[in-house]
This record gives sequence, structure tokens and C-alpha cells, in this order.
Amino acid sequence: MTATSRTFDDLVAEADAAPVEGWDFSWFEGRATEERPSWGYARAMGERMSRVAAALDIQTGGGEVLASVPELPPLTAATEGWPPNVAKATALLHPRGAVVVAAAEDAPLPFADGAFDLVVSRHPVHTYWDEVARVLRPGGTYFAQHVGPASVFELVEHFLGPQPEAVRNGRHPARARAAAAAAGLGVVDLRSERLRIEFHDIGAVVHFLRKVIWMVPGFTVDQYRPQLRALHEKIEADGPFVAHSTRFLIEARKPQE
Repeated sequence: MTATSRTFDDLVAEADAAPVEGWDFSWFEGRATEERPSWGYARAMGERMSRVAAALDIQTGGGEVLASVPELPPLTAATEGWPPNVAKATALLHPRGAVVVAAAEDAPLPFADGAFDLVVSRHPVHTYWDEVARVLRPGGTYFAQHVGPASVFELVEHFLGPQPEAVRNGRHPARARAAAAAAGLGVVDLRSERLRIEFHDIGAVVHFLRKVIWMVPGFTVDQYRPQLRALHEKIEADGPFVAHSTRFLIEARKPQE
């Protein structure tokens, strides 16, 4: 039986019960697709890590992206704030010799000044640029892929209604450039892309909103059941629900002393 031939209640119940820890998106196979940025962040990050002695991955999630790096630096650390992800990242990264530190996203990084040659992050919820600059050694690099403005807002606004312009542009790359500069970092690369996403059934929507919790804050199936049912009927009638993610790649360097 295919996902699209199952009932609304079956699809929603299955997705509502599925585990959501970590950044493993294999659950979506055959149910949703997302175009990937052309720059290949994980590969590019791995190339940079092979050339440094000490690296930090901020907000590592379940550690999946960091674990994909073929050669980790001799000193590799990662931070994560959500306890289920801390446990998952620890199990995945400790065998590779990387240490995982439980650290709140809005707290100072628990490392000394100038501790790292490279700081990386994939889809940080928020970037504390002063802290990034502090833990980088002179000449060190921040290399990250961020979520851009109005990402997947076709889906967000289905549930929350039209969003104000300040919210739609809150993650604009120009703001990241300005914030990096204010922290004393020089941006050497900044690229952005708009990418197609397709949700093939309502279960994929539920799983996505439970996993990417900042899209519809406080999302629960019970609270948004009418909107879910309306979207299910739209998918059944018209085919996959199409949205667009935005991503930007940013590379910034701390000046040599």
C-alpha cells in the first residue's frame, strides 16, 4: 500500500509516532524530496577539516554531518543543546575520537579563546558571532551553511497565515555578513540558492514540522488538525505540495594578529 492510498488518520498517526532526534532524514525517502545546494557543504567542510589541527562543530544535531567527514582533525569537538541529540551524537562521534559537549544554544561556548582553527555549523538556529570570533584563533575560519530568508514559507504560511516582512527576511544573508563584520570577521564567500521541496503525503508534512521545530513553533497534530486535513485534501487532489527552501553558504575569517 502506498502512502497516498492510506487514510489521513493513518498517515498522521504514523508520522506523529516516528522518532525525530538527530538530522537523519531517511524517513522521508519516497515521501518527500528536497533539492540540495550546488556547493556540497559536507564535502567542502571535510576538505577544510583535513587541513586543520582543531575544529568545532556548533549545534551538531545527531552528529551525522560531522561523522560523514573522512578525516577529522586531531582535536575535534561538537556542541549540542537537545539531550536526545547529545546522546545520539556521542554514540556516533566518540568512536571517531570527537568529543561532544552538551551546551545550550544561547550560552557562551564552553571553550577557551582561540581554541580552534575552524568552526563549522550546518543550519544553526542562531549564530552568536561574538562567540564564534572568540573561540577562533587568529587566521581561523568559520564555514557554515545557514537557512536563508522565508525558507519553506509556503508551508509555514499554510499553518500560520501571512508573515510580516521582518519575519520573512530575518535570515537574510546580508544580515549575516553585517553581523560577522561587527564581530571582527571578514566574509570571504557568501552564496545563496532557492531550492525546490515536494511533500508527497501529509505524513511527510507532520514529520517535517515535528523535526524542524522552528518552522511552526509549538506544532502539534491536535492543534493543527484542520490545517493538516485541508493540506491532505489538496495533495490528494493536486499532487505533491511544493515549497522552496533557501540556503546560504558563508565563510568568514578572523584576521591575523
